[in-house]
Amino acid sequence: MGSSLSCCGAEKVDEGVTLVGVNSPWRIFSYKELYTATNGFSEENKLGEGGFGSVYWGKTTDGLQIAVKKLKAMNSKAEMEFAVEVEVLGRVRHKNLLGLRGYCVGTDQRLIVYDYMPNLSLLSYLHGQFSSQVQLDWRRRMKIIIGSAEGLLYLHHEVTPHIIHRDIKASNVLLDSDFEPLVADFGFAKLIPEGVSHMTTRVKGTLGYLAPEYAMWGKVSESCDVYSFGILLLEILTGKKPIEKLPGGVKRTITEWAEPLIIKGRFKDLVDPRLRGNFDENQLRQAINVAALCVQNECEKRPNMKEVVSLLKGYQPKDKVTQMRMESVKYGEELLALDQGSGDDDDDDDNDPDESKGYGVFGAMEVQKMPEPRIRRGDRRIM
Repeated sequence: MGSSLSCCGAEKVDEGVTLVGVNSPWRIFSYKELYTATNGFSEENKLGEGGFGSVYWGKTTDGLQIAVKKLKAMNSKAEMEFAVEVEVLGRVRHKNLLGLRGYCVGTDQRLIVYDYMPNLSLLSYLHGQFSSQVQLDWRRRMKIIIGSAEGLLYLHHEVTPHIIHRDIKASNVLLDSDFEPLVADFGFAKLIPEGVSHMTTRVKGTLGYLAPEYAMWGKVSESCDVYSFGILLLEILTGKKPIEKLPGGVKRTITEWAEPLIIKGRFKDLVDPRLRGNFDENQLRQAINVAALCVQNECEKRPNMKEVVSLLKGYQPKDKVTQMRMESVKYGEELLALDQGSGDDDDDDDNDPDESKGYGVFGAMEVQKMPEPRIRRGDRRIM
Protein backbone atom coordinates (compact mmCIF):
# COMPACT_ATOMS: atom_id res chain seq x y z
CA MET A 1 0.00 0.00 0.00
CA GLY A 2 2.76 2.42 0.98
CA SER A 3 4.67 2.05 -2.27
CA SER A 4 1.61 2.64 -4.43
CA LEU A 5 0.82 5.83 -2.56
CA SER A 6 4.34 7.24 -2.38
CA CYS A 7 4.59 7.43 -6.16
CA CYS A 8 2.01 10.19 -6.12
CA GLY A 9 4.12 12.88 -4.48
CA ALA A 10 1.95 15.95 -4.06
CA GLU A 11 4.73 18.40 -4.80
CA LYS A 12 5.08 16.90 -8.26
CA VAL A 13 1.37 16.95 -9.07
CA ASP A 14 0.13 20.38 -10.11
CA GLU A 15 -3.26 19.25 -11.35
CA GLY A 16 -5.53 16.75 -9.63
CA VAL A 17 -5.75 13.35 -11.26
CA THR A 18 -9.15 11.69 -11.43
CA LEU A 19 -9.32 7.94 -10.93
CA VAL A 20 -12.54 5.99 -11.28
CA GLY A 21 -13.50 3.74 -8.38
CA VAL A 22 -16.22 1.13 -8.30
CA ASN A 23 -19.21 3.46 -8.53
CA SER A 24 -17.91 7.00 -8.22
CA PRO A 25 -14.66 8.84 -8.98
CA TRP A 26 -11.99 9.68 -6.44
CA ARG A 27 -8.98 11.83 -7.04
CA ILE A 28 -5.34 12.33 -6.23
CA PHE A 29 -5.23 15.96 -5.15
CA SER A 30 -2.18 18.17 -5.31
CA TYR A 31 -1.13 19.96 -2.16
CA LYS A 32 -1.60 23.23 -4.03
CA GLU A 33 -5.27 22.44 -4.69
CA LEU A 34 -5.99 21.63 -1.07
CA TYR A 35 -4.01 24.60 0.22
CA THR A 36 -6.07 26.90 -1.98
CA ALA A 37 -9.38 25.21 -1.18
CA THR A 38 -8.84 25.58 2.58
CA ASN A 39 -7.50 29.15 2.47
CA GLY A 40 -4.04 27.92 3.37
CA PHE A 41 -5.35 25.56 6.08
CA SER A 42 -6.44 28.62 8.02
CA GLU A 43 -7.80 28.56 11.54
CA GLU A 44 -11.09 29.98 10.22
CA ASN A 45 -11.51 26.83 8.13
CA LYS A 46 -10.61 24.38 10.86
CA LEU A 47 -13.48 22.03 11.69
CA GLY A 48 -11.91 19.92 14.39
CA GLU A 49 -8.71 18.61 15.87
CA GLY A 50 -7.62 15.34 17.45
CA GLY A 51 -4.62 13.15 18.13
CA PHE A 52 -4.32 12.40 14.41
CA GLY A 53 -4.17 16.04 13.29
CA SER A 54 -6.72 18.55 12.05
CA VAL A 55 -9.73 18.60 9.72
CA TYR A 56 -10.45 21.63 7.54
CA TRP A 57 -13.42 22.76 5.50
CA GLY A 58 -12.64 23.59 1.91
CA LYS A 59 -14.21 24.42 -1.41
CA THR A 60 -12.62 23.37 -4.69
CA THR A 61 -12.49 25.57 -7.78
CA ASP A 62 -15.43 23.62 -9.24
CA GLY A 63 -17.57 24.38 -6.18
CA LEU A 64 -17.32 21.07 -4.32
CA GLN A 65 -17.36 21.37 -0.52
CA ILE A 66 -14.83 19.05 1.06
CA ALA A 67 -13.37 18.11 4.42
CA VAL A 68 -9.61 17.62 4.48
CA LYS A 69 -7.95 15.56 7.20
CA LYS A 70 -4.34 16.67 7.57
CA LEU A 71 -2.15 14.35 9.62
CA LYS A 72 0.10 16.30 11.97
CA ALA A 73 2.90 13.76 12.41
CA MET A 74 4.47 11.34 9.98
CA ASN A 75 5.58 8.54 12.29
CA SER A 76 5.12 4.86 11.53
CA LYS A 77 1.78 4.71 13.37
CA ALA A 78 0.32 7.66 11.48
CA GLU A 79 1.61 6.27 8.19
CA MET A 80 -0.09 2.94 8.87
CA GLU A 81 -3.41 4.53 9.85
CA PHE A 82 -3.31 6.70 6.74
CA ALA A 83 -2.62 3.70 4.51
CA VAL A 84 -5.36 1.63 6.15
CA GLU A 85 -7.95 4.38 5.90
CA VAL A 86 -7.21 5.13 2.24
CA GLU A 87 -7.30 1.44 1.35
CA VAL A 88 -10.56 0.82 3.19
CA LEU A 89 -12.23 3.99 1.90
CA GLY A 90 -11.20 3.06 -1.62
CA ARG A 91 -12.99 -0.28 -1.25
CA VAL A 92 -16.33 0.79 0.22
CA ARG A 93 -19.31 2.11 -1.73
CA HIS A 94 -22.47 2.38 0.35
CA LYS A 95 -24.93 5.18 1.05
CA ASN A 96 -24.29 4.89 4.79
CA LEU A 97 -20.49 4.91 4.66
CA LEU A 98 -18.38 8.02 4.15
CA GLY A 99 -16.41 7.25 1.02
CA LEU A 100 -13.11 8.52 -0.27
CA ARG A 101 -13.15 11.74 -2.28
CA GLY A 102 -9.39 11.65 -2.71
CA TYR A 103 -6.01 11.94 -1.02
CA CYS A 104 -2.70 13.74 -1.23
CA VAL A 105 0.74 12.30 -0.53
CA GLY A 106 3.94 14.32 -0.34
CA THR A 107 7.36 13.95 1.21
CA ASP A 108 6.12 15.00 4.64
CA GLN A 109 2.38 15.44 4.06
CA ARG A 110 -0.53 12.99 4.24
CA LEU A 111 -4.05 14.30 3.61
CA ILE A 112 -7.38 12.53 3.10
CA VAL A 113 -10.29 14.27 1.38
CA TYR A 114 -13.94 13.52 2.16
CA ASP A 115 -17.26 15.01 1.21
CA TYR A 116 -18.22 17.70 3.70
CA MET A 117 -21.21 16.77 5.89
CA PRO A 118 -23.19 19.94 6.71
CA ASN A 119 -24.84 18.47 9.81
CA LEU A 120 -21.52 17.35 11.27
CA SER A 121 -21.64 14.35 13.60
CA LEU A 122 -24.24 12.58 15.70
CA LEU A 123 -22.25 13.57 18.77
CA SER A 124 -23.02 17.23 18.09
CA TYR A 125 -26.75 16.56 18.45
CA LEU A 126 -26.60 14.16 21.40
CA HIS A 127 -24.00 15.86 23.59
CA GLY A 128 -22.56 18.83 21.70
CA GLN A 129 -23.57 22.27 20.54
CA PHE A 130 -26.93 21.22 19.07
CA SER A 131 -28.03 19.04 21.99
CA SER A 132 -30.40 21.64 23.42
CA GLN A 133 -32.16 22.23 20.09
CA VAL A 134 -33.82 18.78 20.00
CA GLN A 135 -33.40 18.39 16.25
CA LEU A 136 -33.21 14.62 16.62
CA ASP A 137 -36.85 13.60 16.85
CA TRP A 138 -37.84 9.92 17.06
CA ARG A 139 -38.12 9.47 13.29
CA ARG A 140 -34.63 10.86 12.71
CA ARG A 141 -33.17 8.74 15.48
CA MET A 142 -34.59 5.56 13.99
CA LYS A 143 -33.33 6.62 10.57
CA ILE A 144 -29.83 7.10 12.00
CA ILE A 145 -29.96 3.78 13.87
CA ILE A 146 -31.08 1.71 10.87
CA GLY A 147 -28.79 3.50 8.41
CA SER A 148 -25.74 3.02 10.62
CA ALA A 149 -26.63 -0.65 11.05
CA GLU A 150 -26.93 -1.08 7.28
CA GLY A 151 -23.51 0.49 6.80
CA LEU A 152 -22.00 -2.02 9.23
CA LEU A 153 -23.87 -4.88 7.58
CA TYR A 154 -22.17 -3.92 4.32
CA LEU A 155 -18.72 -3.88 5.95
CA HIS A 156 -19.21 -7.24 7.66
CA HIS A 157 -21.08 -9.22 5.02
CA GLU A 158 -21.05 -7.61 1.58
CA VAL A 159 -17.55 -6.30 0.91
CA THR A 160 -14.58 -8.65 0.36
CA PRO A 161 -12.52 -9.01 2.43
CA HIS A 162 -14.83 -8.24 5.33
CA ILE A 163 -13.99 -5.11 7.33
CA ILE A 164 -14.13 -4.57 11.09
CA HIS A 165 -14.43 -0.86 11.87
CA ARG A 166 -13.13 -1.00 15.50
CA ASP A 167 -14.20 2.54 16.43
CA ILE A 168 -17.99 2.77 16.18
CA LYS A 169 -19.14 5.76 18.23
CA ALA A 170 -21.35 8.84 17.97
CA SER A 171 -18.59 11.12 16.68
CA ASN A 172 -17.90 8.70 13.83
CA VAL A 173 -21.47 8.80 12.56
CA LEU A 174 -21.74 11.84 10.30
CA LEU A 175 -25.02 13.38 9.14
CA ASP A 176 -25.75 14.78 5.70
CA SER A 177 -28.22 17.58 4.95
CA ASP A 178 -31.15 15.13 5.27
CA PHE A 179 -29.79 13.56 8.48
CA GLU A 180 -28.86 10.41 6.59
CA PRO A 181 -26.08 8.75 8.62
CA LEU A 182 -22.65 7.93 7.22
CA VAL A 183 -20.27 5.82 9.27
CA ALA A 184 -16.82 7.40 9.05
CA ASP A 185 -13.19 7.27 10.20
CA PHE A 186 -11.63 3.97 9.14
CA GLY A 187 -8.14 4.58 10.53
CA PHE A 188 -8.46 1.67 12.98
CA ALA A 189 -10.24 -0.69 10.57
CA LYS A 190 -9.14 -4.29 10.09
CA LEU A 191 -9.55 -6.29 6.88
CA ILE A 192 -10.44 -9.88 7.74
CA PRO A 193 -9.26 -12.61 5.35
CA GLU A 194 -11.78 -15.22 4.20
CA GLY A 195 -12.28 -17.98 6.76
CA VAL A 196 -10.81 -16.03 9.69
CA SER A 197 -13.29 -15.56 12.55
CA HIS A 198 -11.21 -13.32 14.80
CA MET A 199 -7.78 -11.79 15.27
CA THR A 200 -5.70 -10.71 18.25
CA THR A 201 -4.37 -7.18 18.00
CA ARG A 202 -3.44 -4.06 19.95
CA VAL A 203 -6.53 -2.41 21.38
CA LYS A 204 -7.82 0.65 19.54
CA GLY A 205 -11.08 2.55 19.88
CA THR A 206 -12.91 4.43 22.60
CA LEU A 207 -13.60 3.15 26.10
CA GLY A 208 -17.30 2.78 26.77
CA TYR A 209 -17.88 1.33 23.33
CA LEU A 210 -15.29 -1.47 23.55
CA ALA A 211 -16.45 -5.09 23.76
CA PRO A 212 -15.06 -6.80 26.89
CA GLU A 213 -13.07 -9.47 25.01
CA TYR A 214 -11.45 -6.74 22.95
CA ALA A 215 -10.76 -4.31 25.80
CA MET A 216 -9.22 -7.02 28.00
CA TRP A 217 -7.52 -9.42 25.58
CA GLY A 218 -7.32 -7.64 22.23
CA LYS A 219 -9.52 -10.29 20.59
CA VAL A 220 -11.20 -8.52 17.68
CA SER A 221 -14.02 -9.83 15.49
CA GLU A 222 -17.10 -8.52 13.75
CA SER A 223 -18.89 -9.10 17.05
CA CYS A 224 -16.84 -6.27 18.59
CA ASP A 225 -18.49 -3.84 16.16
CA VAL A 226 -21.87 -5.36 17.08
CA TYR A 227 -21.18 -4.62 20.74
CA SER A 228 -20.14 -1.03 19.95
CA PHE A 229 -23.28 -0.60 17.87
CA GLY A 230 -25.36 -1.78 20.84
CA ILE A 231 -23.81 0.92 23.01
CA LEU A 232 -24.39 3.50 20.28
CA LEU A 233 -28.02 2.35 20.01
CA LEU A 234 -28.54 2.85 23.73
CA GLU A 235 -26.88 6.26 23.49
CA ILE A 236 -29.25 7.37 20.71
CA LEU A 237 -32.34 6.08 22.54
CA THR A 238 -31.45 7.49 25.95
CA GLY A 239 -29.34 10.57 25.26
CA LYS A 240 -26.84 9.25 27.84
CA LYS A 241 -23.09 9.09 27.30
CA PRO A 242 -21.43 5.64 27.20
CA ILE A 243 -19.62 6.54 30.42
CA GLU A 244 -20.87 9.29 32.71
CA LYS A 245 -19.31 10.81 35.77
CA LEU A 246 -21.42 10.77 38.92
CA PRO A 247 -21.01 12.98 41.99
CA GLY A 248 -17.87 12.03 43.85
CA GLY A 249 -16.01 11.13 40.70
CA VAL A 250 -17.58 7.68 40.32
CA LYS A 251 -17.97 6.58 36.69
CA ARG A 252 -20.91 4.52 35.44
CA THR A 253 -21.39 2.84 32.08
CA ILE A 254 -24.60 3.22 30.14
CA THR A 255 -25.31 -0.51 30.52
CA GLU A 256 -25.01 -0.30 34.30
CA TRP A 257 -27.58 2.50 34.26
CA ALA A 258 -29.95 0.84 31.78
CA GLU A 259 -29.90 -2.75 33.07
CA PRO A 260 -32.18 -2.33 36.12
CA LEU A 261 -34.71 -0.33 34.10
CA ILE A 262 -34.79 -3.00 31.40
CA ILE A 263 -35.21 -5.81 33.93
CA LYS A 264 -38.17 -3.98 35.48
CA GLY A 265 -39.71 -3.29 32.07
CA ARG A 266 -39.51 0.49 32.58
CA PHE A 267 -38.73 1.18 28.94
CA LYS A 268 -40.28 4.64 28.88
CA ASP A 269 -37.87 5.71 31.63
CA LEU A 270 -34.99 4.87 29.29
CA VAL A 271 -36.03 7.32 26.59
CA ASP A 272 -34.22 10.62 26.16
CA PRO A 273 -36.37 13.15 28.10
CA ARG A 274 -35.74 15.71 25.35
CA LEU A 275 -38.22 13.76 23.20
CA ARG A 276 -41.00 14.67 25.68
CA GLY A 277 -42.71 11.34 25.24
CA ASN A 278 -42.91 11.54 21.45
CA PHE A 279 -41.80 8.07 20.37
CA ASP A 280 -43.19 4.80 19.02
CA GLU A 281 -43.49 2.30 21.87
CA ASN A 282 -43.25 -0.78 19.64
CA GLN A 283 -40.13 0.54 17.94
CA LEU A 284 -38.68 1.45 21.33
CA ARG A 285 -39.22 -2.05 22.71
CA GLN A 286 -37.70 -3.63 19.63
CA ALA A 287 -34.71 -1.27 19.69
CA ILE A 288 -34.06 -2.02 23.38
CA ASN A 289 -34.28 -5.72 22.58
CA VAL A 290 -31.64 -5.28 19.87
CA ALA A 291 -29.38 -3.25 22.17
CA ALA A 292 -29.64 -5.88 24.92
CA LEU A 293 -28.69 -8.61 22.45
CA CYS A 294 -25.76 -6.64 21.06
CA VAL A 295 -24.12 -5.91 24.42
CA GLN A 296 -24.05 -9.44 25.78
CA ASN A 297 -20.77 -10.19 27.55
CA GLU A 298 -20.23 -13.37 25.56
CA CYS A 299 -19.62 -12.57 21.91
CA GLU A 300 -21.24 -15.87 20.82
CA LYS A 301 -24.58 -14.66 22.19
CA ARG A 302 -24.60 -11.48 20.12
CA PRO A 303 -26.44 -11.31 16.79
CA ASN A 304 -24.63 -10.48 13.56
CA MET A 305 -25.41 -7.26 11.71
CA LYS A 306 -27.78 -9.01 9.26
CA GLU A 307 -29.87 -10.11 12.23
CA VAL A 308 -29.59 -6.66 13.82
CA VAL A 309 -30.97 -4.94 10.71
CA SER A 310 -33.79 -7.49 10.41
CA LEU A 311 -34.74 -7.00 14.05
CA LEU A 312 -34.70 -3.20 13.77
CA LYS A 313 -36.95 -3.37 10.73
CA GLY A 314 -39.41 -5.57 12.59
CA TYR A 315 -38.47 -8.98 11.25
CA GLN A 316 -37.84 -11.42 14.09
CA PRO A 317 -35.46 -14.28 13.23
CA LYS A 318 -36.91 -17.53 14.58
CA ASP A 319 -33.75 -18.50 16.43
CA LYS A 320 -33.43 -15.18 18.27
CA VAL A 321 -35.48 -15.03 21.44
CA THR A 322 -36.36 -11.68 22.96
CA GLN A 323 -33.55 -10.64 25.29
CA MET A 324 -34.66 -8.25 27.98
CA ARG A 325 -31.77 -8.76 30.36
CA MET A 326 -28.49 -6.99 29.86
CA GLU A 327 -25.18 -8.26 31.18
CA SER A 328 -23.45 -5.04 32.15
CA VAL A 329 -19.73 -4.73 31.53
CA LYS A 330 -17.85 -3.59 34.60
CA TYR A 331 -14.64 -1.94 33.39
CA GLY A 332 -11.74 -2.05 35.83
CA GLU A 333 -10.63 1.16 37.52
CA GLU A 334 -7.45 1.29 35.43
CA LEU A 335 -9.54 1.33 32.24
CA LEU A 336 -12.06 3.82 33.57
CA ALA A 337 -9.18 6.15 34.33
CA LEU A 338 -8.71 6.43 30.55
CA ASP A 339 -12.38 7.41 30.05
CA GLN A 340 -12.93 8.07 26.30
CA GLY A 341 -9.24 7.54 25.42
CA SER A 342 -8.26 5.50 22.40
CA GLY A 343 -6.50 2.76 24.32
CA ASP A 344 -3.29 3.05 22.30
CA ASP A 345 -0.29 3.18 24.58
CA ASP A 346 2.06 4.54 21.93
CA ASP A 347 0.81 8.08 22.18
CA ASP A 348 0.05 9.79 25.46
CA ASP A 349 -2.47 12.09 23.80
CA ASP A 350 -4.58 9.08 22.91
CA ASN A 351 -5.16 8.36 26.58
CA ASP A 352 -6.26 11.87 27.41
CA PRO A 353 -9.58 11.61 29.29
CA ASP A 354 -10.66 14.92 27.77
CA GLU A 355 -13.63 13.98 25.62
CA SER A 356 -12.76 16.60 23.04
CA LYS A 357 -10.10 14.15 21.82
CA GLY A 358 -12.78 11.70 20.71
CA TYR A 359 -14.77 13.84 18.32
CA GLY A 360 -13.89 11.96 15.13
CA VAL A 361 -13.69 13.27 11.59
CA PHE A 362 -15.62 16.54 11.89
CA GLY A 363 -15.91 16.80 15.64
CA ALA A 364 -18.46 18.58 17.81
CA MET A 365 -17.09 21.93 16.83
CA GLU A 366 -18.84 25.24 16.65
CA VAL A 367 -20.35 25.76 13.21
CA GLN A 368 -19.30 28.90 11.40
CA LYS A 369 -19.97 30.29 7.96
CA MET A 370 -17.00 29.36 5.84
CA PRO A 371 -15.53 31.98 3.49
CA GLU A 372 -14.99 31.38 -0.19
CA PRO A 373 -11.47 30.07 -0.91
CA ARG A 374 -9.00 32.76 -1.87
CA ILE A 375 -6.59 32.15 -4.70
CA ARG A 376 -3.06 32.78 -3.48
CA ARG A 377 -0.87 33.42 -6.45
CA GLY A 378 2.88 33.39 -6.27
CA ASP A 379 3.03 31.61 -2.91
CA ARG A 380 6.01 29.28 -3.27
CA ARG A 381 4.92 27.13 -0.35
CA ILE A 382 2.09 25.55 -2.32
CA MET A 383 3.91 24.92 -5.58
